Amino acid sequence: MISTDYLVIGSGIAGLTFALKTARNNPNASVLIITKSDESESNTKYAQGGVAVALDNEFDSFEKHIHDTLVAGDGLCDRDVVELVVREGVSRLNELVEWGASFDKLNQEYHLGKEGGHTANRIVHHRDSTGLEIEKTLLMQIHRTPNITVLSHYFAIDIITEHHTDAGLQPPTQTPTCFGAYVLNLHSKKVDKVLSRITLLATGGVGQVYKNTTNPIIATGDGIAMAYRAGADIRNMEFVQFHPTALYVPNESPSFLISEAVRGFGAILRTQDGCEFMHTYDQRKELASRDIVARAIDHELKKRGEEFVYLDCRHLDINDFISQFPNIYLKCKDIGIDVATDLIPVVPAAHYLCGGISVDTNGRTSINNLYACGECSYTGLHGANRLASNSLLEAVVFAHRCYESATNRISQTTLQTAIPDWNAEGTLDPSEQILITQTRKELQELMGSYVGIVRTSERLKRAMERIRIIQKETKNLYDRSILSPQLCELRNLVAVAYLIVKQSMQRKTNKGVFYRAE
Repeated sequence: MISTDYLVIGSGIAGLTFALKTARNNPNASVLIITKSDESESNTKYAQGGVAVALDNEFDSFEKHIHDTLVAGDGLCDRDVVELVVREGVSRLNELVEWGASFDKLNQEYHLGKEGGHTANRIVHHRDSTGLEIEKTLLMQIHRTPNITVLSHYFAIDIITEHHTDAGLQPPTQTPTCFGAYVLNLHSKKVDKVLSRITLLATGGVGQVYKNTTNPIIATGDGIAMAYRAGADIRNMEFVQFHPTALYVPNESPSFLISEAVRGFGAILRTQDGCEFMHTYDQRKELASRDIVARAIDHELKKRGEEFVYLDCRHLDINDFISQFPNIYLKCKDIGIDVATDLIPVVPAAHYLCGGISVDTNGRTSINNLYACGECSYTGLHGANRLASNSLLEAVVFAHRCYESATNRISQTTLQTAIPDWNAEGTLDPSEQILITQTRKELQELMGSYVGIVRTSERLKRAMERIRIIQKETKNLYDRSILSPQLCELRNLVAVAYLIVKQSMQRKTNKGVFYRAE
């Protein structure tokens, strides 16, 4: 058994920010971060564009940023949440800088990028690797904080609630309480019981439920699936944002992201015969919001029977391009594309989940003592479609709010120790790993074919029929098997796929990234 005051599941910008603030402002409290891979591996690490922050000066304003977010969200944003995130953004950015994060400047002022859906230059960035810069900064500060412990290669299986005790919920209608989590120690291959007074889910996105995604291999929706199994409120799972421009390299997974900022820099989308097309879909052309650009590309591909379109950067200043997008330039060069003379093949790929675990303005879920932050949460900020670079902003703002709320809450909590150990009696090593790997591939193909950028009632119906079969098969395998990360991830991906399809079937009107063509 492991016990701690605060348990943080996930080591991206949301989890690390919460842990750092909580530990430093509560030096007598213990903070434990667990992560299923290396401590630096998270969606944050791969975020290229930057942090959208309105500096409220002569060139931009809070009101403009609020307006742009509401427009992108297509009427489903919570306006109060949008306003608080935008207005608190500058303070949270300044904290990152104080901790050591470096953002590009020009003449002592932030060099602000512009991305699709924004009406002003407001993207604070570190070249084209902003997420990596923030991740490195936070980890450096984490390692300097003595009351934080980081355990890598610890896979959270389920959060612990009354359901895991003999008594269960009394009465059954009462709100459950989180007491920690059962965690698979990948070093010992045993399941540890981690008890905590406060637990934060900061487990990132769900991109790996699709075959083509920009998300790293770890993005399997673990936190959402755990919260769902515990009875938490899960909302807006139908709103999966597809990034319009992932680099087209057959059989490469995850897909390499060609940042939104490249189009903000002036790149032009073209069909394979060289024709521009975005002007026929939106007057903003390449700078329309992601849902519009992704759907336009998808339409062109289906109409022409082709697998990719081109992003044309040949007219741009190559030295400025290399300075601003060094990693994109090198990646293209590695596969034989010279950005100065060649077109870049791109295709939409699953990128970001706008829904997730429903939380209030303090990051509290519908389960007592359980918080959620970052991409796994649904705050109301993004509505039906996330505005570019609002994700890192949301993570730091809500990590701060979770920290404030949890600090006030912890005095009202006690460590619950009457929790049974994990019971693995009667389980065996799965005799055939192919049962896991092939089912995962089948699920990803299914979601890509039936639950992609454009959906239909018939495709969703077929998807649900097949997912129910996969659910049954996976549960049977899980119940009789000794646990492995591969099996646990499959279990979580199946739960996520079910939620996406179920909530897609329930939505009757097209909004933002959700588009159903009957």
